[in-house]
Order: sequence, then C-alpha cells, then structure tokens
Amino acid sequence: MTSDDGVGASAPTNAVSRSESETATPEPLLAGARTLYAVLSVTALALLARVVGLGARIMHWDEGRVGYWALRYHENGEFFYRPIIHGPFIPVVNDWVFTLVGVSDFSARLVVAVVGGLFPLAAWLFREHLDDTEVVGLALVLAANPLLVYYSRFMRNDVLVAVFSVFALGFVVRAVDTGRLRYLYFAAVSMGLAFTTKGNAILYIACYLGAAVLVFDHRLVELAARGDSVGSYLRSRPAWAKRRLTSRWNTFEYGAGVLAVNVVGALLVFLAIVAFFYAPRPELGQALGNPAALPGVLDEATVGAAESFYDSWGSGDHQDHPYLPFFYGLSETLVYGAGLTLVFAVVGLAVDGYGSRSAQVDGGGDGGGRGRRGRRWLVAFGLYWGVASLVGYPIATDIEAPWAAVHVVVPLAFPASVGIAYLYRETRASVVARDTVSVGLAAIVVVAALSGVVGANAAYIDSTSQEDKEVLQWAQPDNDLKATMQTVGRIAETNEGVDVLFYGSYHPTTDETLLYVENEESLERMPPGGPAWHSRLPLPWYLERVDANVTSTEPSENGTELQNPPPVVVAYEWEADNLREQLPGYTEHRHLFRLWSDEVVVFVDESAIPEE
Repeated sequence: MTSDDGVGASAPTNAVSRSESETATPEPLLAGARTLYAVLSVTALALLARVVGLGARIMHWDEGRVGYWALRYHENGEFFYRPIIHGPFIPVVNDWVFTLVGVSDFSARLVVAVVGGLFPLAAWLFREHLDDTEVVGLALVLAANPLLVYYSRFMRNDVLVAVFSVFALGFVVRAVDTGRLRYLYFAAVSMGLAFTTKGNAILYIACYLGAAVLVFDHRLVELAARGDSVGSYLRSRPAWAKRRLTSRWNTFEYGAGVLAVNVVGALLVFLAIVAFFYAPRPELGQALGNPAALPGVLDEATVGAAESFYDSWGSGDHQDHPYLPFFYGLSETLVYGAGLTLVFAVVGLAVDGYGSRSAQVDGGGDGGGRGRRGRRWLVAFGLYWGVASLVGYPIATDIEAPWAAVHVVVPLAFPASVGIAYLYRETRASVVARDTVSVGLAAIVVVAALSGVVGANAAYIDSTSQEDKEVLQWAQPDNDLKATMQTVGRIAETNEGVDVLFYGSYHPTTDETLLYVENEESLERMPPGGPAWHSRLPLPWYLERVDANVTSTEPSENGTELQNPPPVVVAYEWEADNLREQLPGYTEHRHLFRLWSDEVVVFVDESAIPEE
C-alpha cells in the first residue's frame, strides 16, 4: 500500500524548522504484510487482555439478569424474545458455550470477550483509506481503549453490536474497494449478528446513512469553494458509477442483474440470521420437523420480534427522562474513560483536515488519494457518526449508564487513528533529530495510554472503588460477595430442604417490595414472577447454577418471625438487627449490593457448610 501522509519518501509536515537531514522522514516501520502482522499482534494482545481473569469479578446486576435467563434456557430449552433483556444472541450462543465449557462467570462472559478481542481486526478492512501507520493506530484504539476493554469483559451487548456493525461497514467498504461481491455477504452476516444483539443496531444504520449524506454534502461544498460546478459534478455521477461498476464488478459485462441478485442474496442471508436467532425455542426445533409450522415461527421471529421491540422501545416510555443529566453523564464517562482517544481524535481531525494531505477528486485508495487538500471521507465519516452518537444516545438510552459511551468511542477511533499516526511520525522524526523534549512528551502520552488500560482492568476487579465511578455502572455488587456465594453454593449441594431464604421487606424510603416472590416456580420461565425478583440480582444467577432450593418471606410492617430458618438467609441491611436476634449462631456477611448505596446481609449457618 502506498501512502501520501508523510510516511515514505515525502517529508513530514510540521511547523518546526529543521535542516533537511533532520527532517527527512525515516523509512516506514510498517508497510504491506508487516502492517497485517502488527494488526494481528495487537489483536492477540487484545484477546489476552480480555480473557485473563475474566471470571474474577462478581456478576453485575445486568449480567445476573441476562445470565439467569440464559441459564434457564440452557436447562429447559425454552426461550422467546423479550426486548427488555435485548437481543437473543447471548442466550442462544451461551447455550452452546455452557454445553462445551460449563457454566461459570468466565464462560458467561467469554463470547463478549472474544468478539471484543477480535475488534482490532476490523482496522484491516479500511486499509485503502488509511495509511499503514493509521491502520495500526485504529487497531490500537479498538484494542486498548479502557472503556472497550472493560465492557468487553462484561456480559452485555454493547460491545457486540459495535463490533458486528463496524465489521459490516468495513465489509461494504471492501466490496466497493475491490469489486468482490462476496464482501456483501460478509456484511450481511455481520449486520445480521448486530441486529441479534441489541436494538440500537438500527441506530448504527441511521448513523451510517446520515454520515454518508454529510460526507457527500461536504464534497459538494468543497467543489463549490473551489469554483467547480456542482451541477456538472452531479450530472457526471451516473457515468462515473457506470465506469466504476464496470471496472470493479464487471456488472455491465455480465449483466446489471448480477449486482442486484447478489444484493438480494445478501439481504436474504441477513434475514435468515435474524430469523434463526429470534425464533422462539423450542418452537424452532419443532418447526424444522414439521414444515407446516415453519411460516408461523418465522413470522414470530421477524414481524413479531419487530412489533415487540417497537412496543417496548418505540413508545418513548424508556426515553422519558431529562436530556441534560444524561448528556453530562455520557460526556463525563468519555472524559474519564476515553480522554486520550478524544485528544487523539481532535489531533487527527486537525492533521487530516488542515495538513498537507491530498486526496483524489473521486476518492480512492492508497490512504486517501492525491490531487487536493482536505479531510478524507472516512475521517469525516467517523466525526459525523461520533457527534451524532454523542448527541443522540442521551435520548435513546433508558438509564444513565457508562456503557453507552462505547458507541461514541468507536466512531471517534477513526480520526483518533490519524492522531496516533501523527504522534508516531513526529516521535520518529524527533528521535532522528535527537529532540529529547518531543520524545519525552510522546513517552508520557504512551505511558498514560497504558495506565488507562491497566486502570480499567484494576477497576474490573475492584468494581466498587469510588475512584472509578465515572466509568462503572452503579448496580455492581462488592466483589467480596462472590466468596460468600461460593460458600452458599457448597451448602446447597449437600443440604436437604430449603437452602436459601430471601427475607422480604419494604424499602425504607420508597416503600417498594424487595426480595419477595409469591410463587418461586414462576421463575422457571420468562417473565419473572413479580418485580421484587429483580431486587435479588445478581444472586439468582449463582443460586440457579447450584440448583439451590429458594424461598422468601412476605414483607411485614413489624418484621417477619422466622420458623425453622434454612442455613442461608439473605436480607437488606436495615433488617439485620431484627434477624440477628432470630438467627443465633449464624455468621453475618455484609456486602455492598450496589456501588454506592444498598447493602445486603447474608446470614450463614456455619455448621451447614460441608467439610472439604
């Protein structure tokens, strides 16, 4: 791949006046196959960073909810789409993972970690529009941004939908760049998987279309500023498209229908993937043996799923919140969790838009082409997409959660890659010129980036640290609770009768019913038997794994008197004094149940713990 960005024979573009010998740009470190090897190496490190210690943190409230229903599906084979827990990808795929490697916190998060770890490979798809160093820079952002690292180690769909959507975009770009129609099918598979993870896949499509329109408008503005005829340019587009199709796809040589057939084929692949994942279970398996039932199952998997999604999210009830606090929270998360990415993005936009880079009139490969100054379409595309996400997600989200920042970091990674490449080139030039100040500043930036990744992983283990509250969602229990639940699991494996009692109570300020479920058998299938069940999360995930016998007491204004309590009793901290008197001899384990508020108390009869 050739480059016109100062990497190669041309001199670097900077404002510092140096002698010709000092400013001669070093030979590119990464070129051709070495760029691919670098991207593969970054990907390997990204996978390692996401998999090591993956099961160390106790499940988050949201992980516990999705994990519980995934586990129930794994056990009874029953599943149907419920928009509130997002798409069916995790339950369906984790069913296979649980079968292969068993059920654990590690295995529950494994698919998200692997997909997130493979994210840097997407950079290779854009190699015709970024130079070699920028491709590696993009891979580095996707591998090492602290938010992407943290939420790739979290059983949630945000990283999944981002990865699949970006791969889909990359495959479409490769189809245009190479004229190979097979990339359309790869794009269809990727986008189909994105739609099986989370409903905001449709926002990615909207952002892509909107950014493409703005990029095209930007092109027209540039033409008008140069004094060229915009009308002539627009009239020339059909002929240009025909030439491009002829040279790239040989469409007119083999017939215009070839492209149309492949586009339709790709759409059918997309629909097949969506239908497979959204089809209710076990009805899908039954329909495969009874073709007469298949149309009804497919209707439920497509039209029915779309209606369910609209009924849940399209009504606007989930978006009924003030805008500014959500916007502030998202911005704060970006500053704390992606500060360097933001800085590199600003630098990249400045370098790409106002530097000496030239680009073809019609766009093209070799890092952006030649012939005019101006920002490359991919860099502008990332900017428009990122700004739209920053402005739009405070409206689209139902709760103020830092994982929404993932969808802003990803588009800004494209201009950030240009900034990283610029830092790399300037640092190499400074080394040649023995400019120790510049080298030292670059070293500080690199150390800051590495410390951000290390900090994200440290926060992953110590998830109740107040220092990282800007990037952690509040419904995260204290990690010490995990050891207590392991003890409870050992008791449940040998105890006869009821193993765990949830002590139902009323919240002291909201009067909300907590922990009590009238019919525990209702928890065998979705939806759960009452909203109070959610106040137990993530404990049901751990109890279901060991097949614990669980019950609960109905809340009482004056407290509930226990008769023959089981070996484990779980209650909120405001009930601890009352229970302590009723549970003599029980050991009391106190844990933060949410990041900064609720505290849960687990009373354990030590005599019921089996000897190891």
